[in-house]
Amino acid sequence: MRKMLSYLRRAVDDYHMIEQNDKIAVGISGGKDSLVLFQAMIQLKRFYPIPYELVGITIDLGFDIPLETHGIQKIASDYQIEYHVIKTQIKEIVFDVRKEENPCSLCAKLRKGALMDAAKQLGCNKVALGHNYDDVVETFFMKLFFEGNIGCFSPVTYLSRMDVTQIRPLIFAPEAEIKSTAERLGLPVFKNPCPADGETKRQEIKELIYLLRKDYPDLKEKVFGGLCRGRISGFTNERTPRKKSE
Repeated sequence: MRKMLSYLRRAVDDYHMIEQNDKIAVGISGGKDSLVLFQAMIQLKRFYPIPYELVGITIDLGFDIPLETHGIQKIASDYQIEYHVIKTQIKEIVFDVRKEENPCSLCAKLRKGALMDAAKQLGCNKVALGHNYDDVVETFFMKLFFEGNIGCFSPVTYLSRMDVTQIRPLIFAPEAEIKSTAERLGLPVFKNPCPADGETKRQEIKELIYLLRKDYPDLKEKVFGGLCRGRISGFTNERTPRKKSE
C-alpha cells in the first residue's frame, strides 16, 4: 500500500485534487481498482495535511445476482466511513427496454449519472473514480480508433450542471500493481454481474496493446508521456505549486 499511496499522492498533489474540507464520494464498483482507491483514500486521510471527508457509494445496476457488498461495508464500518448502496433500474433500461447491442456506452452514462446524483444528495462536492494508468492509455486508443479524436478523460473534471468535480487519483498507478495490492490486502473484490463483462471495446484495445508491446515495450510510457507533454485533456508533466492559502 505504501507504493500505491505514493502514486495516489503524486496525482492528488500534481493536479490539486483535494482542497480544504472536501467531501469526496468514492465510486466503488466492487472491482480491484475502486476497492484499492477506497482503501488508499482512507489511508491517505490519516496523514494528508488537508482535511477531507469520505463517502463510499456503490451503484446497484439491478441484475438478479445480488452484489456482495458485505466486505465493503465492513471496511467502511472499521474506519467509520459512510457507505451507501444505491439501487437503480439501469439493467432493465439497457438490456430489457432498449435491448442495446453495444450496451457499455449507455450503461456507463446512466451509471455515472446515478453516481453523481447520489454524491450530490449526500452533500459531496467531489467524486473519486478508479481509472488507472492503463485506463489512460486504453482510452487514448479508444478515442483514436472509434471516434477519430485525440484525447482522453481528464485527471480533474468540473461538471458545471451537477456542480460536482470528478477526480481520478490512480492515474499514475499501473493496473498490474493495483491487482497485486488488492490481492495482498485481501480486498473483497467481486465479479461484475454484467453479461457484457470481458467482451467490451476496452477489452479489444487492451488485447491490442498487449500484442503491440511485444515489438514496442515502452508503448504505454510513450503514449502517457505524449498526453502529458501535449497537455491533452488536462494532463501535464509540470508540477504546479499550491497557493499559500491552500
